[in-house]
Amino acid sequence: MKRRRNFTGTYTALITPFKNGAVAFDELRQFIEFQIKGGVDGLVPVGTTGESPTVDNAEHLEIIRVTVDAAKGRVPVIAGTGSNSTKEACDMTRAADAAGADGMLLVAPYYNRPTQEGLYQHFVRIADTTEKPLMLYSIPGRCGIEISVGVIERLRARYPHVAHIKEAGGNVERVDQILRALGDDMTVLSGDDSLTVPFMSVGAKGVVSVVSNYFPREISQMTRHALANDFRKAGMMHRKFHPAFKAFFIESNPTPMKAALAKAGRISSEEVRLPLSNLSAANRKILFDTLAEYQR
Repeated sequence: MKRRRNFTGTYTALITPFKNGAVAFDELRQFIEFQIKGGVDGLVPVGTTGESPTVDNAEHLEIIRVTVDAAKGRVPVIAGTGSNSTKEACDMTRAADAAGADGMLLVAPYYNRPTQEGLYQHFVRIADTTEKPLMLYSIPGRCGIEISVGVIERLRARYPHVAHIKEAGGNVERVDQILRALGDDMTVLSGDDSLTVPFMSVGAKGVVSVVSNYFPREISQMTRHALANDFRKAGMMHRKFHPAFKAFFIESNPTPMKAALAKAGRISSEEVRLPLSNLSAANRKILFDTLAEYQR
């Protein structure tokens, strides 16, 4: 069994740039350089922010391969390989492992709403396919179910490489529940930018961040302050960037983020794939007015 790797700090949930309907791989490589130079601790391609529901399997795997190649071992790559199909999640996890990903992010199955026993068996099947670190991803607002603390405990007891969870339930108490049950055996990362510092104040170790797509250096600094137990500085940065945390989710992620990155020249197009659509004029003004305040 491989030695446990501990992922902490700021992991950017990467956007997937598109141009004329296709993945813009050259732009993805350039964007990864921007992230690494910005000081992020890791990269998470093809999660929800990377529009994993609307890239096909070939694109999905190539995005992982390109990210691993572009990162060149400088930071870990945790590839999104979750699915509401257990077989598909197993197949993609094997493929991501073979492509050189350092770990995999596994969202809870969405729409089909399994029981907690079904959820446990789903993750067991996936965990049996690899020895690489696996990060569970609980986001009941999108999936309709929560990964219970009991399921996390059972998985952690059986698999040393299931030792991380991205927690996006919006509840600080849930972080406390997980850590009371598992302590240092489970590393919790926030799945909500606006709750990163509150979560870290009760024991979370970082964030899988959307906002670091735009502000990699600043979000990385914020989490490093919190990891150093300097919550005065971390709290100041949280308050400073709180308006941005809200503005980037004014419509479904990653629509606002892509609009902002295109305006900033980080990507050439704000294109998203249907059923997502481009940012509305009213929300575009709110977003851009908010971001303009950080240029003053």
